[in-house]
Amino acid sequence: MANIILLGPPGAGKGTQARLLVERRGMVQLSTGDMLREAKTADSPMGRRVAEVMARGQLVSDEIVIGLIEERLKSGGGAGFIFDGFPRTLAQADALGRLLERIGQRLSAAIEMRVDDDALLARIVGRFNCAACGEVYHDQTHPTAAPGVCDSCGSSDLRRRADDTEESLKLRMLEYYKKTSPLIGYYYALGDHYVVDGLGEIEAVASAITAALNSANVS
Repeated sequence: MANIILLGPPGAGKGTQARLLVERRGMVQLSTGDMLREAKTADSPMGRRVAEVMARGQLVSDEIVIGLIEERLKSGGGAGFIFDGFPRTLAQADALGRLLERIGQRLSAAIEMRVDDDALLARIVGRFNCAACGEVYHDQTHPTAAPGVCDSCGSSDLRRRADDTEESLKLRMLEYYKKTSPLIGYYYALGDHYVVDGLGEIEAVASAITAALNSANVS
């Protein structure tokens, strides 16, 4: 069973590629956000701990998150797991490594979706989508044929994410470079690091990820 991490700054396309791995390989996307929301409503010892912490308006500790991940890993996961949103720090990476070793598993690959910051900024700031059908557009590379009208469904309800602004993205990227990008060197030192071009077309990136997984002997 494979366990993989997708690394890269916000907007690099990690979510899109994770969904493709779920669809095409039968992997399970382990989203810490989803797990916390599910645990909050679950009548279990761990769920009650999560609910209590969140009710106080506090951040859930790494210890609790690791506990939730351990429960999920032990329940089985088809072809393997994609860690989504965890680890974000070196301390979390250490904790995850200890957990995998304790339960007789290992990390198969940490795949860095490398991007050029300026190109990423242009891609994110220019994107918008149709609220009716979900079709995604871009001011420069994929505008609608008729201004203000979705090509796919004809809706005029086109929207931009509130945080898809230059200022917001730069703040999110600063947080990534301060806390998460050190994981690239961490997993390189462990021999689990692979690099793909995160700014390619979706299928090109998917093919590069497949090649990386093949190199890591992930079937």
